[in-house]
Amino acid sequence: MALTMTSALDLLGRHHLLREVIQGGDWSLDAPNQDGEPAEFKTLTYDTRQVEQGSLLFCKGNFKPEYLDGCDRAGMAAYVAETDLSERCQAPGIIVSDVRKAMSLLAAAHYGYPQDDLTLVGITGTKGKTTTAYFLQSMLNQLSDGRAALLSSVDNCLDGQHFRESELTTPESLDLFRMMRQAVDAGMRYMVMEVSSQAYKVDRVYGLTFDLGAFLNVSPDHISPIEHPTFEDYLFCKRQLTYNSRKLVLGADCAHADLIRQDAAAAGTPLTTFGMDRTEAGSRPRQDADFLVRLGERHEDGPADSYLIGPASAPMTAINPSMDGDFNALNACAALAMVQALGLEPDQEALKAMEEVRIAGRMEHFASGNRVAYVDYAHNQASVKALLDFVDEQFGNRNPAVTLVSGSAGDKAIDRRQGIVQAAQNRVDRLIITGDDEGTEGADRICRQMLGYVTNPDLDVSIILDRTQAITTAIQEGAGDGTGLQVILVIGKGEERWIKVGHQQVPYEGDDRIVARLLGTRSHDLGATGTPRG
Repeated sequence: MALTMTSALDLLGRHHLLREVIQGGDWSLDAPNQDGEPAEFKTLTYDTRQVEQGSLLFCKGNFKPEYLDGCDRAGMAAYVAETDLSERCQAPGIIVSDVRKAMSLLAAAHYGYPQDDLTLVGITGTKGKTTTAYFLQSMLNQLSDGRAALLSSVDNCLDGQHFRESELTTPESLDLFRMMRQAVDAGMRYMVMEVSSQAYKVDRVYGLTFDLGAFLNVSPDHISPIEHPTFEDYLFCKRQLTYNSRKLVLGADCAHADLIRQDAAAAGTPLTTFGMDRTEAGSRPRQDADFLVRLGERHEDGPADSYLIGPASAPMTAINPSMDGDFNALNACAALAMVQALGLEPDQEALKAMEEVRIAGRMEHFASGNRVAYVDYAHNQASVKALLDFVDEQFGNRNPAVTLVSGSAGDKAIDRRQGIVQAAQNRVDRLIITGDDEGTEGADRICRQMLGYVTNPDLDVSIILDRTQAITTAIQEGAGDGTGLQVILVIGKGEERWIKVGHQQVPYEGDDRIVARLLGTRSHDLGATGTPRG
C-alpha cells in the first residue's frame, strides 16, 4: 500500500508519536488540504542532498535547520522532525515525539512490510556476531536453494550470492527496510542480520519482531560519550532483542545469563542454549546446555583437527571449520542451534557449507619460515583475550615470541584502548601501538593514551604511528632474539582498504595485503580472494 500523508499520519497517530502537522501558520492533526486523492510519497530519505520531487525527509540526529534550504525547490513533499522548521521551508512538517521511531514505522510501511515475507533472524553479542551470521547464512542457503540474505558488519548479501561491503553493523531503519524489500524481490526467504546495541539505542530496529534472536555473549564494549555511558546501558540495549524475538538462542556461559533467562521468561520467549563442553573423554558431559561443541582429535603441535557438535542429548557430528579457534567452533554451535530452533534439520551438505565459510580479515593465517602471522578484526578486550588463548593452545608448547600490532578507533568505544592493553600486556613479548581509524581525535593522542595503560615494566612496547611501518617492523624484527618461532598478530583493520582520518576515508593497503607482501605468501585460509564481493 502506498504511503501518503493521510496514511502516514494515521500510522503515527496509532503509535502515539504524532504531535501535529505544521504548514505556515496552520497547525492541525489532519493532512493539509489537497485537491483529489492524497499524493503518494515517491521517496523517503534522511539526507537533504537526496531530496527530489515527492520526497519525505526525516530530520534526525544533529540536523541543522539550514539544511532545508533548497529542499522546496527540489520538490520535497513534507518533512518529519521533532521541532517546527517552517521558517526554513514551505512544505508541511510532520512533528513527532521521536523522529527515529517514526522513520522506522514509516519506512516499513513505504516498503510494504517486507519483514512479513522473510524469516528474520537477529544476532547480538559482544563478539562472534559476524562469524555466527555467516555460518548460519551458509547453512540456510544450502537448505533453501540459495534464498538466505545477510546483513553484517563486514558485508551485506541481498540475493544469497553477491557480497558488498557494509557501512554499519545494523543499517539505519530506512536503509534496513529498503534492503529487506530488495531481498524479498530477489526471492529471499530468510534474512540473517547482526543486531548491535546501537540498533536498539537509536531505534534502527524499532517495531521489528525477529522470528529468532540469538544472544551469544556480552562483555564491556562501546562505552563512550557518543555510544553507551555505562556497561549497564550497553547490556540493557542488547537485552531488548529478547523482548523482540519469538524464540531465543542463548550462550550458556554468557555473562549475566541468569538475567537474560529472566528476560525470556518475562517475555514468554522460548529459550535454547548452547555451550562449549571441555570435559575430558570418559567424564560426565556437560548437562546445562541444549547444544554442545566438544573438542575432537588433536595433534601434538596443533589445535583440534575437528570438533563434535550437536544436541547434548543426541549423537554428535564431526565438523572442521576453515576458520581457526575454539571460539569459532562455538560460533558454529550457535549457528547449528539456531537452524534447529527454526525447525530445520541440517544435512551433511549444510554442515559442509558452514565448514567452508571464510571471512576476509578474520583469522587469516600466513606463514613463512619461522614466522607465523594472523590478521584479525579483534578490537576489544574480550576478542584479544580469545585470540591469545588460541595462540597459547596452538603454539604454546613451542614457546613462541609473540608480537601484537594494534591501535584503537577514535571518537568511540574509548574503553577498548585500556581493554586491549590489559588483555595483551602480560601475554605478549612485544606490543607495537599504531594508528587505526583515528577520526577527529588524532592517532598520536590515541596511541599515547594506550601507552599510558601499560603497567608491565618488562613489556617491549613502542608507538609507530604509521600502520604500514608498524606491521613491517613487527614482521622484520619480531620479538625476543628472533631465533625461535615468531607469532605476529595484526589486529583491528583486517582487510579494510581505508583508514578514517577526520571524516574522510584515506586509502590504505590493508593489513592482510601488507602481511602477505612482506612474507611473500598469501593467506592459508582465504587464498587470493576471501569473502566474495561483486
